[in-house]
Parts: sequence; structure tokens; C-alpha cells
Amino acid sequence: MAISIHSDDLPADIDLGTAVAIDTEAMGLKTHRDRLCVVQLSAGDGNAHLVKINHPQAPSPNLAALLADSGTTKLFHFARFDLAALTHYVGPVNGLVYCTKIASKLARTYTDRHGLKDLCNELLGTDISKAQQSSDWGRAELTKAQAEYAASDVLYLHQIRDRLDAMLAREGRTELAAACFDFLHHRVRLDLAGFDGLDIFHH
Repeated sequence: MAISIHSDDLPADIDLGTAVAIDTEAMGLKTHRDRLCVVQLSAGDGNAHLVKINHPQAPSPNLAALLADSGTTKLFHFARFDLAALTHYVGPVNGLVYCTKIASKLARTYTDRHGLKDLCNELLGTDISKAQQSSDWGRAELTKAQAEYAASDVLYLHQIRDRLDAMLAREGRTELAAACFDFLHHRVRLDLAGFDGLDIFHH
């Protein structure tokens, strides 16, 4: 595994393929209040690129171009949060989106454990640590433990997607999952517009 840390933007010469795993770290869970600190990306090749977003935030044109590219599929775990943070702080996210948390909830109905650690453990036989999840991501330099944690959030998403796709097909829920993924763009628009705490489909 190789981890590369970049300041404020991706280098222009990095090719992450047509399906890129993406995750984010922020100062908290309220997008408008808690700034974006790190964006992690992987092509599924065992390498992770971490973009350390400094404060105040500088433009990230290469990262923004990747997010805006409608020909690139974006893989997330809990896409709703990451999409909101990226849209708010970097720019529009276009193209197909795949969320392993949604896919897991549709395919793995025999459990209520849908965290990334649970998926890595069951589907891949890999144990990842979540100890750094609530650490200070706004610090000037990432610690080695933070960098390794951030990388682990994207290194396995391609493999997990493949396992979940097989389960979704087996259970006849592939089209339902795709419809949920398509709706994420609209859900994020609602979140950023202030409807994040409201279930508009509820009576």
C-alpha cells in the first residue's frame, strides 16, 4: 500500500481511472459549519491519494475537474455526507454515484451492521481500525495513524462494491439500488438547502 499526501489539490498527472473511491474527513458532521479537511481517493489499485485541504481553503481545480467529470463513477461509503461536503466546499459532483452503505442495507438484510469496518471484515476478511475517526483532522500535518486510517476508507471500496453487486443481483435488487444511488444527488440538494433533518416523504 502506498499513501501519497498532497496539499490542497490533486496533481494534474494522476489517473484514477473510470471508477474512483472517494471519502472525506471534516471538522464535524454539520457541513455548513464544519470545514472539509481531507479528501481521500483511490483507483482500487492499492494506492491512496490524500488531499489535505488547508485553511483558509485554496482552489482545488484538478480535484474539482475530477468530481465534475460525468464519465467517472464515484464510489463512497455513506455518500450522502461526502457528496454534501464536496459539493459545498469543492464543486459539483457529476456522474454515477455508488454508495456501499446503501448497497449493504439493500443486500445484507440479515444484519444491522453496515459500517465500513463490518463490510471489510465480513466480505473481504480484512480488519480495519476506526480509532482515528474522531481525531483532529484540521491540524496542520496529518499523523501517520490519521493517514493510514484515511487511506483505509477508500482502499477497499472497489472490492466491496463487487461483492455487494453480486449480492444485489442474487436478491433481485440491482435496479432498486441504482435508483437509490441516482436519488442521492437530489437528497444532497435537500440537505444543503436546510432539509437535512426532515423526512419529506413522511406523513
